[in-house]
Amino acid sequence: VFLAEDIKLDRPVAIKILPKEFAEDAERMNRFVREAKTASALNHPNIITIHEINTEGDTHFIATEYIEGETLRSHLANQSASLTATLEIAIQIASALDAAHHAGIIHRDIKPENVMIRPDGLVKILDFGVAKTISELGFGNADLKTPDAESKTAINSTNNPKSQIPNPKSTLPGMIIGTANYMSPEQAQGKKVDARSDIFSFGIVLYEMLSGKRAFEGETAMAVISSILKDEPKPIHQLLPEVPPEIERIVGKTLRKDRDERYQTARGLLTDLKDAKEELEFQDKLERTTPPHREQAKTQLSDVPHTTSSAEFITQEIKKRKKGFAVVLVVLFSAVIGLGYWFFAGRAATTKQIESIAVMPFVNESGNADVEYLSDGMTETLIRSLSQLSNLNVKARSTVFRYKGKLTAAQTIGKELNVQAILNGRVIQRGDQLTLSLELVNAQTENVIWSEQYNRKQTDLITLQSEIARDVSQKLKIKLSGAEEQKLAKNYTENPEAYRLYLQGRFYWNKRTGENIRKAIEQFQAAAEKDPSYALAFVGLADCYVLMPEQMGTPSSEAMPQAKAYANRALEIDDSLGEAHATLGMFYRYSWNWDEAEKEFKRAIDLNPNYPTAHQWYSRFLLGIGRSDEALAEIKRANELDPLSLVILVNLALVYRERGEMDAAIEQAGKMIELDANYAGGHLVLAEAYLEQGRTAEALAEAQKGVELSNRSQFALYRLGGAYAQSGNRKEALAIIKELEEKHAKREADGYFIAIIYARLGENNKAFAWLEKAFQDRSSMIAPLKIEPAFDPLHNDPRYKDLLKRMGLPE
Repeated sequence: VFLAEDIKLDRPVAIKILPKEFAEDAERMNRFVREAKTASALNHPNIITIHEINTEGDTHFIATEYIEGETLRSHLANQSASLTATLEIAIQIASALDAAHHAGIIHRDIKPENVMIRPDGLVKILDFGVAKTISELGFGNADLKTPDAESKTAINSTNNPKSQIPNPKSTLPGMIIGTANYMSPEQAQGKKVDARSDIFSFGIVLYEMLSGKRAFEGETAMAVISSILKDEPKPIHQLLPEVPPEIERIVGKTLRKDRDERYQTARGLLTDLKDAKEELEFQDKLERTTPPHREQAKTQLSDVPHTTSSAEFITQEIKKRKKGFAVVLVVLFSAVIGLGYWFFAGRAATTKQIESIAVMPFVNESGNADVEYLSDGMTETLIRSLSQLSNLNVKARSTVFRYKGKLTAAQTIGKELNVQAILNGRVIQRGDQLTLSLELVNAQTENVIWSEQYNRKQTDLITLQSEIARDVSQKLKIKLSGAEEQKLAKNYTENPEAYRLYLQGRFYWNKRTGENIRKAIEQFQAAAEKDPSYALAFVGLADCYVLMPEQMGTPSSEAMPQAKAYANRALEIDDSLGEAHATLGMFYRYSWNWDEAEKEFKRAIDLNPNYPTAHQWYSRFLLGIGRSDEALAEIKRANELDPLSLVILVNLALVYRERGEMDAAIEQAGKMIELDANYAGGHLVLAEAYLEQGRTAEALAEAQKGVELSNRSQFALYRLGGAYAQSGNRKEALAIIKELEEKHAKREADGYFIAIIYARLGENNKAFAWLEKAFQDRSSMIAPLKIEPAFDPLHNDPRYKDLLKRMGLPE
């Protein structure tokens, strides 16, 4: 490498020349070109800038910016830096890694020799000669260097240490690449590496920066590798007692041998480093505000006589200056208190973690309604990602979408949903270009906490979603566990078309009508065909089939096996999906397999405690087997997570009804009607509550409204038929039964609902006949048989007890 002058731009540059014998080596030539291409693809202040790669005759060279300064190795040898200065260097290195990883580039050789520090303190990462893009990485396959080696040496990680081959002309499969003392365990074993390998190497560098010692030692390269694979570094506090526990925790997390336990992204590491530095600076400020020692005071105030205490000094000065001094002292004391309050209050306001958020529906500003699925889908995906964070309360989709298309003040939303922050977004799609503008707002003050604009190609939408979730969690100042970092960074598919189809499927599924469920199935199936390993596409299919008996009247014997098959397929791909376990729980509930159902619901809630549907479905299960106290607790939790969900409010009202708390049920029905006067469920629940109170005229009126608003769905018709029966309108009740029987013949209604009307009419034999049909059809609707008030007169009938027994329900 030579120092040269760019005579065109009149600037110093560094010229890196590949010796002729290396240029003739295809592998070394490829690495030389790769270094130029890789580094030139990055534009970051902490990464060396490549000006050009070129040839002059037989000479191949790279021209880079000239970095005046010293390597980190020299810097560590020449001076002892403060903790704050060390963290500043570490932050700049982590920032460079974050940029490289976001660009899909892994360095693979992070060490002090590849880090330079300019006189002004700016850090630069060098030497991308062994870096590769993520798509290129297959297996570890190149050279191994000890830190002091003047030449490169390849070592086959599976062979005896004696099998060292000096200066290889090429590398072999199974070989390892990098510098021994700074390798990750997976790199040292010749396994596939990803961004987390750079994080481990960075952790070794940070350990050395803090302690002055190498984390892993050995007389030979293979001995060092053995130490990396087996040993734990000596705790930093034993080498540097003054190191704060938080910094030691950060270093420890970077050096986890299991990469799933490390920081999952450089961005998460960067956030923790910045927080640690901020805390150090804060402590430094506190220390500087303590009063000077007595000896310091004597040297600073030469006219002050010798005193034995600060109190004596103040007393004597007051005696000498009397009133004037006292006034000044009061003013200074007040100022100190005011500044202290301002400092602490300001710091608390900027560092306190936000614990609750509402992600508002992103606005589609593309001028094209056909891409509405995109703005809705991006909102839902972000809600899903953030909901997996245990320390964050995220309002569910159905609640925030109540505000879609409305101009509602952040303060109003904050009060209505009881959240601290609001996230707004605007999406613009122009051809292949996608622009997303985000704004995080304090719900109390309406001040903007953070804003960002993302400009990406639509093919980058998958990685963009992960990036946004990561950025938002950091701005909320949430401390993430390794598992949570991994969840945020996880992409369930790498196929942009499959992801687009999935978003369209969810767009239709959320409309909850028979026609739209069919459309959703088409989209989810197409997504699964594009990527057969796309677990969420199979979850979508399972969710469609599990709703078909209720929404479309499809026989459970047809829909439920499909729901189970798709849920199981999703879990074969990814067992951590709470949604799939919840859907499987519904399958087992509808199949009267109560033990398995509870097991799956609990598993779903363990995996994703913030998934409101899991709590809602578990509540329905608990109510059906007679555990109403637990059912009430679960549905209240679902309501807390999703306070404006009409479906959850319906279930909350039904729990109150089954508990005999009719006033509470009526109150919840009123809330539903207030939210949406055209929502049939609110009127139907109100009808049932009125019926239980003997208010038959009001019950009939509400049931009739429900039938109109639901387009004569089976759920509305059986309630109207029951109201007719209980009010003595037998003819009208039988007319409803006939309509339901016709629907049943067309596979659009369930026999269970016909049984309910017959029971209301007192025709027990016909009620049992239809219950038996429902049982033989393996009806999913029969699951709440035990708690249905219409069947109370049947409880002493042996046929009823026999049916409960065959369903596995206790009497």
